[in-house]
Amino acid sequence: MSRADRGRNVLVDSPADLDAGLVGVEPHTASQAPARADADAWGTDPYANALRNGHGPLFLRRTDGWLLPLDVERWCAGADAADLSALRRCEGPVLDVGCGPGRMVAALAARGHRALGIDVSEAAVARTVRLGGYALRRSVFDPLPGEGRWGTVLLADGNIGIGGDPDRLLHRAAELLAPGGLLVAETVPHDLDERVRVRLDDGRAPIGLAADGLFPWARLGSSALLGYARPHGLRAEGQWEADGRTFVALRRSRSVRTANQSADSRNSAAVVSSQFPRNTSGDSPLAGS
Repeated sequence: MSRADRGRNVLVDSPADLDAGLVGVEPHTASQAPARADADAWGTDPYANALRNGHGPLFLRRTDGWLLPLDVERWCAGADAADLSALRRCEGPVLDVGCGPGRMVAALAARGHRALGIDVSEAAVARTVRLGGYALRRSVFDPLPGEGRWGTVLLADGNIGIGGDPDRLLHRAAELLAPGGLLVAETVPHDLDERVRVRLDDGRAPIGLAADGLFPWARLGSSALLGYARPHGLRAEGQWEADGRTFVALRRSRSVRTANQSADSRNSAAVVSSQFPRNTSGDSPLAGS
């Protein structure tokens, strides 16, 4: 690969390519979010199809038939005012968990942040890369670059629900953050602590197939999120509402160390920077982070 190619947003075929500063799609990963890794073929998986079209209908369907509409049009548009209210709080290199089609990663890069999106959907990662962002096809619960070194972990668009176990997800977020790092999470705008099993539904599948493709999901209000966060050394730093959406910022304690953090800081000090192209001139969207 030429030196010029190393500075571009490309799809890579193996984790070894990360060592060269490239970020992209890995072909085989486990699914922990609302897009099954075995159903990413464009036009057959409802999530991938919605991203291709840029619109729904797309829902999360519970086994009792309840539907939660998913705002695909907003996800596929540029970052809006509510998004920017969260992005303005981001610090240092940012890991966008469940990045979807990449609007937040692209907006972060435009603001001068080093930003990496992760998603289990190949379609989502591919769209993020086409927007000019950096993305990796991987679950948040898989090994990730820069563990314990991220300045901000972002959980937007209800992604606090990933895995259906907020306690586990917040523990993982704390592992990923640097001491003193920031978790920015979007919550539901009312008091709720719900664990459910759902599937993606575009309105085409027979209702009788409700047991097919089920995965665990959670929905949390801000007060419930704060309760789960405290045991993991995450303390509230701010709560706000923007355009009907609610957010919480939580600061990781500087004194808490996780099992994934090496006692030898020499081996980890530059791990986040190594995931991005080394050209950080004033013309680079990664400069200044």
